Amino acid sequence: MQIKIPGKAAVAFAILFGATTLPHRTHAEAAPQATAQSAPWVSTAWLESHLHDSNLVLLQVGEESQYKSAHIPGAHLVRLADVAATSGELSLEMPTAPELRQRLQGLGISDGSRVVVYFGNNQVSVATRIVFTLQSAGLAAHADLLDGGMPKWRREGRTLTDLVTAVTQPGTLTPFNLQPTIVDAAFVRAHARQPGYVLIDARAAMYYDGLEESGADGHHHRGHIPGAHNVPFTGITNDDLTLKTPAELLGLFRKAGVEPGDRVIAYCHIGQQATAVLFAARAVGIDAVLYDGSFEDWTMRDLPVEL
Repeated sequence: MQIKIPGKAAVAFAILFGATTLPHRTHAEAAPQATAQSAPWVSTAWLESHLHDSNLVLLQVGEESQYKSAHIPGAHLVRLADVAATSGELSLEMPTAPELRQRLQGLGISDGSRVVVYFGNNQVSVATRIVFTLQSAGLAAHADLLDGGMPKWRREGRTLTDLVTAVTQPGTLTPFNLQPTIVDAAFVRAHARQPGYVLIDARAAMYYDGLEESGADGHHHRGHIPGAHNVPFTGITNDDLTLKTPAELLGLFRKAGVEPGDRVIAYCHIGQQATAVLFAARAVGIDAVLYDGSFEDWTMRDLPVEL
């Protein structure tokens, strides 16, 4: 099996892991072949040159006050609640496919849209959760993150506006099934220590190490899911919130014990921060899935933790 890695990550992958040929898998839950053809981000220069493309849907995540004050021309404001399930006990869950299709169409997204998501301030993991949601809807090939977000756009002196852009016409999306991007607690329990899988805790080290409590209301616990390795979500970006190089991203996974052909299972507090780690994994051709309920769901089930 060959793993197809984005062009700028291929050399780094070969250097760090030594090969791009993966061992053959025969079990029923074999990781699907990675098929990313290009890096899932765009530069500020690219976006500026494509702002007037007729199929561009530009989404800013962050506070409404930030958006109204200044945003990239043509951008619509999007919140996690706009593309999350509206019912359930958990703080953040993926909606059903029909509900998600309706939500995305309400943002003006159609089958032929090119969607670019960016953070307005420093909400990197909110932006990656939106990108992950688009990926789960089968739109991964048409959805990108803006590298560096609004902070980089501002630093470079590019055009901003306070003119609110409303979605004047809903998009048209073909009905779809959700992609297999999410797993549940039972899957995590069964695979956390299984060869070929690496469980990654994307929370800050103080939560992973048990120095601070984390969990749902009334179900707070210290520590992490047994067998998990810590890759804090903040590690995928530099101090200026631009993405680290593919070689650096691959190094994060290698340090966590990820080998060629392994499948990553990522979790965090509620399923937001972990999507930054999933984004990095996708960027370098590593197959990865999200435990959507994350530590909130785990502690609500009163499942074991370790320090």
